[in-house]
Amino acid sequence: MTNIYKRLYQSPIGEIEILGTDEKITSILFIENQEAVNSQNECPQVLEECQNQLDEYFQGNRREFTFPYLLGGTDFQKKVWGALTEVSYAETASYKEIAVSIGNEKATRGVGSANGKNRLSIVIPCHRIIGSNGKLTGYAGGLWRKEWLLRHEKTIRDNAGVSQ
Repeated sequence: MTNIYKRLYQSPIGEIEILGTDEKITSILFIENQEAVNSQNECPQVLEECQNQLDEYFQGNRREFTFPYLLGGTDFQKKVWGALTEVSYAETASYKEIAVSIGNEKATRGVGSANGKNRLSIVIPCHRIIGSNGKLTGYAGGLWRKEWLLRHEKTIRDNAGVSQ
């Protein structure tokens, strides 16, 4: 049986629970009202690296993530999540555009469902996916966080102009 480790990370927009094995990150999710039960002293290097890269992201010094992670889901979900990673930093795409990019333009609802099952918030950037009308729709971490993340990325991009 694989050990699962947990680290709690305090981001500027709330607490994030990072879960992972000895080698890969399995989940990065915003949590609410969780008691601080936390084995930070026993965490493998990959959880520390994940936290460091999240810090760099929130400080505006990172646009892509390089730590290893494990995607658990159906083939369709993995295809959608792969397409999400193609949406550039500080840019947005619609659910329909993602459906078209995976070769199934009628799968808009399926794309929305897969987006909602993404367990690697920020890293698999589901916050960059919006409605066809340009409005923010659904985000497991709350629409206010989605709006904050998009504004954060656009501010960093517009002020820096340097890709990382």
